[in-house]
Amino acid sequence: MSQMEINAVLAQIRSLSAQTQVGTAQAPQQTGPSQFANILRQGLDAVNEHQTKASELTDAFSRGTPGVELPQVMLEASKASVSFKALSEVRNRLVSAYQDIMNMQM
Repeated sequence: MSQMEINAVLAQIRSLSAQTQVGTAQAPQQTGPSQFANILRQGLDAVNEHQTKASELTDAFSRGTPGVELPQVMLEASKASVSFKALSEVRNRLVSAYQDIMNMQM
């Protein structure tokens, strides 16, 4: 991977980090692994929230709870599925990047 590609990837990570902090209160800037861990944790929490909401709506629809419609259940299930697939892809890319780094010649 060339230096230009690395700089481009770092720029993308920084822009994504700035986008995730737009809607939240600005905390003191962290550096290093703790910032990456926080961003990763936020992503995991969001996927978990989607899956929990989809599961709750599915259970409510199965019980016949008034106000819970099939399109609503299907939409939440689709959101949960897409977010989980995106999380899996991020995991695959992180593992691939880790393997690339470990295989570098020193």
